[in-house]
Amino acid sequence: MRYQLGRGAVLAVYAVLIIVPVTVVIFGSFKTTPELFDSPFGLPSSISFENYDVVLNQQNLRQAFLNSVLVTGASVLLTLLIGSLAAYAVARIPGWKGWLIFGFLVLGMSVPPQANMIPQYVLFDQLGLLDSRLGLVLINIVVGLPVAVFILAGFMRTLPRETYEASSVDGAGPVRTYWSIVMPMSTPSIAATAIFLFVIQWNDLLYPLLFISSPGKKTIPLALLDFQGQFLTDYPLLFTGVVIASLPVVIGYVLLQRHFVAGITAGAVKG
Repeated sequence: MRYQLGRGAVLAVYAVLIIVPVTVVIFGSFKTTPELFDSPFGLPSSISFENYDVVLNQQNLRQAFLNSVLVTGASVLLTLLIGSLAAYAVARIPGWKGWLIFGFLVLGMSVPPQANMIPQYVLFDQLGLLDSRLGLVLINIVVGLPVAVFILAGFMRTLPRETYEASSVDGAGPVRTYWSIVMPMSTPSIAATAIFLFVIQWNDLLYPLLFISSPGKKTIPLALLDFQGQFLTDYPLLFTGVVIASLPVVIGYVLLQRHFVAGITAGAVKG
């Protein structure tokens, strides 16, 4: 009983910590600057979409939104493709050799991104990939690949080995087995990985800030910094931009929530 009350109290505090900032941001997107400072936690005096009209009509933000869609979409798709192929290979290799390759692939998760920034910057400079969307896609793949292999390989290892043997008996090669059997069975884990990568890469500010300098190539998090000046920040417009930038993540999570939960719990149930 005490354990349940304690768990309920912790969850209630956690919910408040999440709901209050989100509510302040949403309500703030409908307020003027004086109204926001006079009543930061209150309801807006009227529902006005003037801030949304101002933000949506900014060419830089529309371009930044398109850049984020292109960079994040390409990064997630390529990371899933490469990661699933690597995870499939790891799952098919028996014994310690498979675990050795798996450990080598996920070793990148143990290295803090900040430790690699200087060599990555020098390498991208030499390759002419600085200030380019292709450079951002490549760095997102490098950063996201260990996570994708870790999740997908963990799930594919839980698939019955009889599945691979049956496909081999039916004459299917490794490639046919991957596309026709393993990929459809791995849909929950792929959806979970896709949402995880999408949220991280869509909201990433660090690498765009380091590698992108042209205004026309900025992503959404980088473009939102334009609402902040040295001595003045337009918080209502900033909150409006945050709400608009968060919508794709919320919509994607709502649409794929069922697969996300199934992908997270599948390995635990089968393991």
